[in-house]
Amino acid sequence: MSPTLLQLAGALLLGALPHAMAQAGADPAPLAVTEVAPGVYVHAGVIDDWLPGNGGDIANLGFVVGSRCVAVIDTGGTPLLGVRWRAAIERTTRLPICVVIDTHAHPDHVLGNAAFAAADTRFVASAKFNAAMSAREPYFLRALARDFGIAVAHDAVVYPTVAVDGTREFDLGDRVLVAQTWPTAHTDNDLTVYDRQTRTLFASDLLFVQHLPVVDGSLRGWLAAMQQLTKIDAALVVPGHGPTRPGGPDAWRPQQEYLEILLRETRAALKSHQTLSQAVDSVGIQAASRWQLAERFHRRNVTAAFAELEWED
Repeated sequence: MSPTLLQLAGALLLGALPHAMAQAGADPAPLAVTEVAPGVYVHAGVIDDWLPGNGGDIANLGFVVGSRCVAVIDTGGTPLLGVRWRAAIERTTRLPICVVIDTHAHPDHVLGNAAFAAADTRFVASAKFNAAMSAREPYFLRALARDFGIAVAHDAVVYPTVAVDGTREFDLGDRVLVAQTWPTAHTDNDLTVYDRQTRTLFASDLLFVQHLPVVDGSLRGWLAAMQQLTKIDAALVVPGHGPTRPGGPDAWRPQQEYLEILLRETRAALKSHQTLSQAVDSVGIQAASRWQLAERFHRRNVTAAFAELEWED
């Protein structure tokens, strides 16, 4: 790693740098990347929860190379991962990074932002991102310090300054990306990125593959959004977690089936006057068993669905 990146790592990780560097080796290794389409690169995170044991490296990250500059799509689950992600990009191309796009305010996707902070780099997110991030930032930083041993000051957290409400295009030189926001679904600040040239859709956490989908916004809203997402002319879909898939309805079908069962069985539990504790022990158990990490997230999904549907007309 170049001295510049080592200095950057020191600035980002503060007093936790020696511990983090010891874990990663003297020079943090660039993250592994795969070119899934011409000029479109993906780093595949492990299918797991955001934990110290995996270094927080659980989200799929991407970058797209134009003739003029590079767009980065999410930055990883810790500041050190951000440094390693930037190193991977700089190893692949010498073009400058002009845009960093945060797909939603969850820690595994955005806590590497500071590694990309530069005067000529724009940070982009949903118009609702900053409010969501501000509300959760204290929890994220406490978790980094408590669980990962990484101390990060508030001033080191990079917030986007370019807000998207609807769609917005970003020209990388002979390549246009379309960022699009969505009504509340996985979260209230979801954003997708579509590369017109290769018809690659970065769905982020609007699509989970193998990893159980996680409801942190609106179950009904997510199912409604999927009706539109499945119609996008995508040759490839990069999920937020799990392997990249060919585009088309089949990429979305397992998630849709799980969410529909969660909706249907939660409504049935409410209609039969089950309590929440009864519902979490019965709703969607068989459907969830076909997914990884069901033991971590399914009960939470039932709780979220129960709260959302309890007072619906």
